[in-house]
Parts: sequence; C-alpha cells; structure tokens
Amino acid sequence: MFSRLFSSALRTVPVLAVVAGLSTSAAQAQTPEGYWQGVQKAGVLRCGAAVAPPYVMRDPATGEYTGFFADLCRGFAESLKVKPEFVDTTWDNIVAGLQAGKWDVSLALNRTPARAMAVNFSIPAMEYQISLAYNKENPKIPAGATSVADIDKEGVTLAVMSGTAQDKAISAAVKTAQILRLPGNDETRLAVTSRRADILVDASDTNQLFTQSNPEWAVALNPTPALAKQGVAFGLPHQLSFSDVEVVNIFLEEKVATGEVDNMIKKAVDEVLKGSK
Repeated sequence: MFSRLFSSALRTVPVLAVVAGLSTSAAQAQTPEGYWQGVQKAGVLRCGAAVAPPYVMRDPATGEYTGFFADLCRGFAESLKVKPEFVDTTWDNIVAGLQAGKWDVSLALNRTPARAMAVNFSIPAMEYQISLAYNKENPKIPAGATSVADIDKEGVTLAVMSGTAQDKAISAAVKTAQILRLPGNDETRLAVTSRRADILVDASDTNQLFTQSNPEWAVALNPTPALAKQGVAFGLPHQLSFSDVEVVNIFLEEKVATGEVDNMIKKAVDEVLKGSK
C-alpha cells in the first residue's frame, strides 16, 4: 500500500513542477515593465526645467541648459543610455507638467508634503533653506533684523518667484508686508536692484550669489526661526514603483558620496559669478 502511494506521489511531482513552472512564467509575463525601461525604449529622458540659478540656467541666445541639476539630468540619462531632453517650464507649472506626463523628471524640486501628495521624490541632492536679501542701506529694514516678523512691516515689498517653495513659505509667514510675485529669477533680482521691491526671497545659496555679485550694498539674512529647510531633489511621476524610485536614488547616492554633486555645484556657482562680472 505504502509503495503504491509513494509511487503515485513521485508521479505527481513532475506534474506539480510543470504547473509551478508555468505559474512562475505566467507571473513573469504579467509583471509590468518598469518606467525606466520605457524611457530606454523611447531613447530620451525628458527633464522639466524651470530656471533658478545655480540649479538650472538657460542661455537665451542658444537655449542651452547649464547648472548642476541640468548636469544631473545629463548624468542620469547617460546611466540609462539615452539622450537628455530639456523641456522649458515655469515654477507654476513644474508639478502639473510632471503629472500630465509632459516630462519624466522635474529638476530641482523642493520636497514638501503638499507636493508629495501629487508626485514622487528622489532622495535630496542637497539641502535648502530660504533667505532674505536686501540693500543694507534700506531704512525700511531694521538694523539687527533676525526674523520674518522684523521685516513684516507696512510699506515693505518682498519679491519672490511665483509658484516656488519660497513663494509658499513667505506667503504663509507674512501678514503685513506686500508680496510681489514675478515669473522668473531675473525679474525678482531686477525688482530689488531697481528698488521696486525691498527684499529678495530665495534659496540661501542663490541669494549668496546675488550678494556676491553686489558686495557694495547687498546682504542676506537667514531668518530665525527658519522659513523652510527642505531637500532639493528630482520630482518623479506619482505612479512610479518603489524599484523605479530606487533607480534614481542609487544614482544620486553615488553622485553625492563621491563628491560629484559638490563639484557640479561649484562649477555652476562659478558660472553665475563669471556671468555677473
């Protein structure tokens, strides 16, 4: 009896193995293709780019993109063995365009909870905080100012790029001063240099470039408490799987750990300072 059962069991094993093999093959066949494999088939990595030196810069004469996030776009495209393609956008549209599939990654996007409900993020390439740059001779700005409350006064105008993280942060913090929202980096700086605005609200490293370009009168304040401290990252499509996001994270981890990101930032800063002379 035992012999017949054992023999029957042995005959069943190959059948079960075949069924298991078929099931495994079927599961593999049904596994959806990764996002980056689709990009590789297309042959192009589309990078949504809104101008904000030194992160992203665009030569108006040639249309060429520079800046350290533009370099990261090229580097990631090279790792995928595809061509990079820059898609011009604004900070007002950089999230919506990613949601609509107009590009594959958004460059230099600040990681915020509100944005995280709409898009995915990579790990940060760098940390970011907001500062306030102004003319040290401006009588509207009190000497020894340390906080937003110190400059949130009647008659004070703050220039900020519309739709940016700094726009959202200063809008939440200011109660009395006027906020002048402008479309781009050049317009906000011109507003302060022409005295149309009193204060430039921007990333601390970007404002450092502004003060270095105008050392005779410009100073910058990192307010206490901080307006915002966030990571600056690639914005990624919301539907990406964990493994797709990890592809970008592993790429960035290496670039940060080896010092390549620091070198890219230094190169971009030098380019901005050279252009301002």
